Amino acid sequence: MRAWSSSSISSTLGRTDLPVPIPEPDEVLLRVEACGICRTDLHVIDHELAPHRADVVPGHQIIGIVKARGSGVRRIEIGDRLGAAWLRRTCGSCAWCRSGRENLCPDSLYTGWDTDGGFADYVTVPAGFAYPLGTEIDPVQTAPLLCAGIIGYRALARSRLPPGGTLGIYGFGSSGHLTAQLAMAAGARVCVMTRGETNRRLARQLGVDFVSDSFGDPPEPLDSAIIFAPVGDLVPAALKATTRGGTVTIAGIHVSDLPRMPYQQTLFHERDLRSVTANTHADGIEFLRLAQRLDIRAEVTPYEFDALPVALEDLRRSRVSGSLVLAL
Repeated sequence: MRAWSSSSISSTLGRTDLPVPIPEPDEVLLRVEACGICRTDLHVIDHELAPHRADVVPGHQIIGIVKARGSGVRRIEIGDRLGAAWLRRTCGSCAWCRSGRENLCPDSLYTGWDTDGGFADYVTVPAGFAYPLGTEIDPVQTAPLLCAGIIGYRALARSRLPPGGTLGIYGFGSSGHLTAQLAMAAGARVCVMTRGETNRRLARQLGVDFVSDSFGDPPEPLDSAIIFAPVGDLVPAALKATTRGGTVTIAGIHVSDLPRMPYQQTLFHERDLRSVTANTHADGIEFLRLAQRLDIRAEVTPYEFDALPVALEDLRRSRVSGSLVLAL
């Protein structure tokens, strides 16, 4: 099968041919229809996340059709359409798994980092961590929901935005523009601070209340803020822009080092600084149901399989707004 493989020796991505994987007893084999291209994929390829394997196929916003299933899989049929996300599997027995916080499992494994992901014709997925999807969905349109959407949903929940409150979004890529739609649907005012005129143009098109560059001052104190950009310098800026008792949530898996922060102007007055670590399977189920009901839609730019290096460079340089998707 065709695949793109990332090397642990150098920060490169190469086109290769691999055998079609064989599913384990609790897994299914998907023929990939579409795979969203996430900044986390860049972190894996560029070694901003330490390599977990000698070579790995990145990609973790996957939609595909079931072509085979392991001997222990019962509730999934050949021909079903499923989604797969970043969190591949967990141990199921630790204190975090038993308390519904499986995203904190020390033995968790991740698609496209610990195991081969969706930048290939086929991928295996644990049945218990797959997401059933209807036959009527558009795979290219839906793929970004599998990570950008789910992580944005969890970040919004952790931001503790009060009803009718004002939310600041720092970085307006794939997650940012989906999260803004969620927040506005709930009645929030949304202020977007982001680099790149293409991103700012998309924010205006979506009808947010305020748009500026990454370090711009919102017109009013923020009740909550979410930082999607992997830039540590944005943390004190977001804290200073947040009202007393507000919450700033860092949503990235990788962020550059935080600078020294003046306590009185940032964390004082009971401002909270929180982080997001992956997501639970329940987060995905809840978000996908909510996204369908609210008609949350990604602004998508599709790329053909052989154009993946171009897509990654477009993402790296913020040349394209919204979500980038590899269409197979």
